[in-house]
Amino acid sequence: MVETGTPTVRCENCGRVNRVPAAARGKPRCGNCQAFLPWIVDAGDEDFAEIAEQATVPVLVDLWAAWCEPCRMVSPALEQLATEKAGLLKLVKVDVDRAPKLAQRFSVQAVPTLMVLYQGEVIARQPGAAPVDALRRWLDGTLANVPADSRSGGN
Repeated sequence: MVETGTPTVRCENCGRVNRVPAAARGKPRCGNCQAFLPWIVDAGDEDFAEIAEQATVPVLVDLWAAWCEPCRMVSPALEQLATEKAGLLKLVKVDVDRAPKLAQRFSVQAVPTLMVLYQGEVIARQPGAAPVDALRRWLDGTLANVPADSRSGGN
């Protein structure tokens, strides 16, 4: 689980706390056991390109708002999926009220809106909240269309 306000994550495998940068080449791994770490970060208008569009793995983008109850309900499911798929994807959370340019660019008409980016391009879009099992099916189907070298466990 990501600790709010700090760039650290606890390894699900060994329990060690690791620093995880918002933007980097490759995929974050535990410094102790080398297990892949969940990559969950916030982005806004100014840093979205570096954090999401230049990522070397597929990116699940959560376009949400603080006042939105369904957004708050789906957030733990998205974090669960990011943890399950550590090394396979990056979860980028965008508060549309703080990132109005991104909300406009992606034509967000309702929140939450979920998107998967691959090499900076939107390859799937899912409006509204859904249970974790439905989100997992949608995400698995989307990731199945991404070239295998991006989904592999390598760096």
